[in-house]
Amino acid sequence: MKNNEIWTEERCFIRELLNTSESPNVSLAIARVEPGVTTQLHALSGISETYIIRKGNGIVEVDGSEIPVGFNDKVFIEENIPQRISNVGNEDLEFYCLCMPRFRPENYRNLE
Repeated sequence: MKNNEIWTEERCFIRELLNTSESPNVSLAIARVEPGVTTQLHALSGISETYIIRKGNGIVEVDGSEIPVGFNDKVFIEENIPQRISNVGNEDLEFYCLCMPRFRPENYRNLE
């Protein structure tokens, strides 16, 4: 663990940069997925999310479609759509998670 990250049941580390009631329309976090790990299949009820890759290589699965990603790639995920990401590289996969409106735990749905 580094930089105030928390381990989540989603099988990745999360560091929230912005997630407050004072900014209800958006939240921003950095996710870190270790090599060989695939995050939990999930959906966000009423929240759209954009992944922006900072480091590493992965495959994002959005509603059953696989999208290879690397540095600076962006993937928009509509609300309520099944999603997960796999780290297919040899280093940590890091990406920004931009949620609109802001992420709230009660909107997370585990689909596994």
